[in-house]
Amino acid sequence: MLRRSTLALPFGGIARAWGEEAWPARPVRLVIPFGAGGPIDGVGRLLAEQLRDRLGQPWLIDNRPGAGGSIGIRAVVQAPPDGSVFLLTSASLASVPALYPDQGLDPRATLTPISLVADVPTAMVVRADGPYRSVADVLAAARQRPGSLTYGSGGAGSSNHLAGALFASMAGVQLEHISYRGAAPAMIALFAGEIDLVFASTVETLPHVQGGRARLLGVTTAARLPALPQVPAVAEFVPGYVALNWYAIAGPRGLPPPIVERLAGTLAALRDLPEIKARFGAAGTVPLLTGPGDLSALLASDVPKWQRVVAQAGIRGE
Repeated sequence: MLRRSTLALPFGGIARAWGEEAWPARPVRLVIPFGAGGPIDGVGRLLAEQLRDRLGQPWLIDNRPGAGGSIGIRAVVQAPPDGSVFLLTSASLASVPALYPDQGLDPRATLTPISLVADVPTAMVVRADGPYRSVADVLAAARQRPGSLTYGSGGAGSSNHLAGALFASMAGVQLEHISYRGAAPAMIALFAGEIDLVFASTVETLPHVQGGRARLLGVTTAARLPALPQVPAVAEFVPGYVALNWYAIAGPRGLPPPIVERLAGTLAALRDLPEIKARFGAAGTVPLLTGPGDLSALLASDVPKWQRVVAQAGIRGE
């Protein structure tokens, strides 16, 4: 009994010191496991401004790129659960356990879900002057010439790499993956004719579509996007195919519920603000800003999904 009471004291102290009314009492760090300047960094800086104004303390962006996001994720996993450090990351969070199985970074066990922040639409993209005008054309070519078609992504184990691996697996075709150091080099390789297609976010590809250099063959969501009704879902050609990309906020495991509730509630209140919609849209994302339950459910389905894909394709993290 004495030992149980002693162990309970630190958490109780944290809960009282960092309760709903007291938190945050000092600046908060928002770790982003990617470099500065990208779409998720822009979303993070926007949220940091809004949270500073609403919660009364600075939110400091801490970019920790490298190793498929695992460096930044580990920094938050190892942080104290006192509301001083949070993680803003992408769908790569769900693939880290498969790509780095020995690092103990399964988000279902090591993090506290806060909010599913945004949907990041992704598409299968080809050159506008290339031979492929539909997903059906890609499938036909892949079946006629197994292993000859190539697709690029911004890195081995990236969400776009896995989107292509899942497509190949579910369609029963062979595609060769070519890894580049970022989405921009992959797009350059596509236009140079080095690769046949890419899986990439619409924010990265729509400017090229509008400039007449690229063609969207299909989106990786379960159904067509309202913003792009003319672009079919890949699932119309490969039933059941879904490869979602998203942004989410989580904290270390063991965060006191009052902190979770206050942060999630503050984020949810931003969802319908015109400024948020406009600036998220400029970053190629759709604001969701849901509660913890939606992120928990997504991780529960996506983590085992990518474990199966990674094992089947023999993918290794960088």
